[in-house]
Amino acid sequence: MNLDAFLELLTPRGQEALDAAAGTAGDDPVAAVTRLRKTYDADLTSAALTQATLRLRAREKFGADADLMYFTRTGLEQATRREVADHRARRVPAGSRVADVCCGIGGDLLALARAGCSVEAVDTDPLTAAIARANADALGFGDRVSVRAADASTLDPAAFDVLFADPARRTARGRTFDPMGYSPPWPAVLEMVAGAGAACLKVAPGIPYEFVPEGAEAEWVSYKGDVKEAVIWCGALAGGTARRATILPSGATMTPDPALGDPATGPAGRYIYEPDGAAIRAHLVAEIAASVGGRLLDPQIAYITGDTATSTPWASRYEVHETMPFSLKRLRAALRERGAGNVTIKKRGSAVDVDRLRKDLRLSGDESAVVILTRIGDRPFAFVCGPG
Repeated sequence: MNLDAFLELLTPRGQEALDAAAGTAGDDPVAAVTRLRKTYDADLTSAALTQATLRLRAREKFGADADLMYFTRTGLEQATRREVADHRARRVPAGSRVADVCCGIGGDLLALARAGCSVEAVDTDPLTAAIARANADALGFGDRVSVRAADASTLDPAAFDVLFADPARRTARGRTFDPMGYSPPWPAVLEMVAGAGAACLKVAPGIPYEFVPEGAEAEWVSYKGDVKEAVIWCGALAGGTARRATILPSGATMTPDPALGDPATGPAGRYIYEPDGAAIRAHLVAEIAASVGGRLLDPQIAYITGDTATSTPWASRYEVHETMPFSLKRLRAALRERGAGNVTIKKRGSAVDVDRLRKDLRLSGDESAVVILTRIGDRPFAFVCGPG
């Protein structure tokens, strides 16, 4: 979809085409095209059907708002889900003037506007900027948001209360995990931060610690068990801690306990706890181990074991039924003895190919089981578990 085709979607005729495209949901694609082409030209038909498809996909991230919003495939993929964006925006004081220097399709600027901020946003791609503008208008935030196609350098961070930056993490070769490959690159982002009184930087969860500016707070956020992003809070928005983990939708948050040393290690107990990924990224496994009275199976691997069943929102708990040095033959026999056919395989610190293992187990039972693969010292182990 090009810019002209998108802008036509915003006209009365384009809105009619969108409504018609929404009515083809579930139809055969060829039949849908044929139906719309009786009334609309090829470009408008394609644009309308593309939006109808993307709006359906976007409901998982944006809920009912998705039916009013506009997307590109890449923009939807990269957009922050609403719950995560709203969590982040609540930390920005209401009434703040925010510079959003890499706005994308506008998921974050919408959250900031909902939180009572006014936002001036830019994106280098004219189509993406136009979509962000249209999304703000569609959801009733047009009076709090301005969007234009421009480079991040055209905004002066010092002229705003807060700088928000979500540098692009895709290149022509695909996704990049190197902050130096971001757009803008990391040095340019930090230069903008240096000129801002407060800043919020959205980055990939795997950002190396050495890239976090001194004095900043790094927060890792997970949603329903999946790590979604890392956020770096700078200046007046930093919370006085170097690291934080937050789990959504509950909003529970955890920071380092300076009184804790390294967690103890010891043999497998009755239960194994798998910490939430945000806490692992934030190096808060010791805090979780202390909260459940547990110990690590191995000092380098984030599996906690214990002898009592303690509930915590920060870890999934499994009851250990059988422990063995890893052996395909022994593991298959143990699972078959339990009548297991539906097996969830988890691993950390293990070189086993999970897909290959699943095929090699050749299970056909009716029961369910959880298999945890890990390493203790230099020996691979398998744990056959059930719900804790």
